[in-house]
Amino acid sequence: MKATNISQMKAARIHQYGGPIEIKLETIAIPEPEEGEVLVKIFAAGVNPLDWKICEGYLAELIPHTLPLTLGWDFSGEIVSLGKNVNKWAISDAVYARPEFSKNGTYAEYIVVSEDEIASKPKTLSWQESAAVPLVTLTAWQALKDISAVKQGDRVLIHAGAGGVGIAAIQLAKQAGATVYTTSSSKNMAFLKELGADEVIDYTQEDFSKLENLDIVFDTMGGVVLEKSWRTLKKGASLVSVAEVPSEELAAKYEVSASFCFVQANPEQLSKIANLIDSGKLKVEIDSIFQLEDIAKAHEKSESGHTRGKIVIQMQDDQGS
Repeated sequence: MKATNISQMKAARIHQYGGPIEIKLETIAIPEPEEGEVLVKIFAAGVNPLDWKICEGYLAELIPHTLPLTLGWDFSGEIVSLGKNVNKWAISDAVYARPEFSKNGTYAEYIVVSEDEIASKPKTLSWQESAAVPLVTLTAWQALKDISAVKQGDRVLIHAGAGGVGIAAIQLAKQAGATVYTTSSSKNMAFLKELGADEVIDYTQEDFSKLENLDIVFDTMGGVVLEKSWRTLKKGASLVSVAEVPSEELAAKYEVSASFCFVQANPEQLSKIANLIDSGKLKVEIDSIFQLEDIAKAHEKSESGHTRGKIVIQMQDDQGS
């Protein structure tokens, strides 16, 4: 069943690993949905640090891809075609998702996904805002709720609170009843306190390792930040990183659990997240919006690390709602 009569689309692809200069805007065939799949017209796509890391080849062993590759791993859009035996969705349904990494990505005008990968987009958000949600919020959800089991009374340190993951993590930890500490530059301190952070540590002026007896550290930075985080934890605490695999030896030394969180597609969690957003319990912050042809500039901005919230790609024919 099909609701589109065009056969080609624009997509931002790489033919070899490298910097933003390797991203080419190309015209390619619109994929056809197979059994159990749907074709989605993408109105907006999120930009994540993961995207430029994949582009530059840093994750080639962890996430093997066949080149050429369409980048991007979250989106919002409208279903325009159904494969055989699709029972959960109908044409014109508004959806959002973090699709599987093994397939082509979301920097394109259309994408084919399994009907089991998507969820209804938040009703109260625009296409652009919805595209900013999936990857970062699923990351925060899985790190804090699934792995660390954050609960009432926990003392939680969230690194880089003004990033997309950090913004989601602060809100989820506060909803669980935790006391939240976060790191940021001074320009974002007021914003993060409004978001719910109990204490914001200006990393240019203070050393976060002054903190003690924490129940959870959520590391989004790796390197020196991860190394200094161990000493802030109490025995039996949880350290979870999305930046690098924590040392088992150091976890044993400090008598804590340590985990690496690699975000998984989870439409059930996305449905719960949409409900939180629509009930006013979870806010979304967009740093900037780029057109698809400016994707290289969007990657450069993401890689700079100086963003508040998410960078979003808007497709040219975006309906804006």
